[in-house]
Amino acid sequence: MAVCKQCDVKIGFMESGGDGLCPKCRKENIQAAKENTPANIEKRKQEEENQRLSELAKDIIVTTESATDMQIDKRIDVITAECVFGLNVLQDIFSATRDIFGGRSAATQNSLRDARKFAMEELKKEAALVGADAVVGIDLDYSEFSGNGKSMLFLVASGTAVTLKSYPQ
Repeated sequence: MAVCKQCDVKIGFMESGGDGLCPKCRKENIQAAKENTPANIEKRKQEEENQRLSELAKDIIVTTESATDMQIDKRIDVITAECVFGLNVLQDIFSATRDIFGGRSAATQNSLRDARKFAMEELKKEAALVGADAVVGIDLDYSEFSGNGKSMLFLVASGTAVTLKSYPQ
């Protein structure tokens, strides 16, 4: 009787598969090989970097230039975050129906909300990249591009990245 080279479990000749591994270790090795492709490694690195930037980014984001509990030390730069969302055909049809009969379009509202959340997260990441503690004077500009039966929602979030003398309590 043979022993698995990896976990020292006793295996029969037929179980070894010629590589000296038990079925469990063989399966784990195959899975690890699939996960360690260059594309997956790059994807994991990008996810880790996004997580790191999200943790660095402060949640101090205001639409005004100042706040009573916040003293700005230095204005670093104007930063922006852009996002483009496609509105699918069904949303366009239902929106057109709402235009005729009136009422709110939940699908379009959800697209706007998603775009805003995404743009604000990207703005926080941009702030972290330039070493900012906060972003002041936030402005959100929405536009729609349409043509050839396609419709895209475009959102630009902009603000001034700043460092603070002290953090609000």
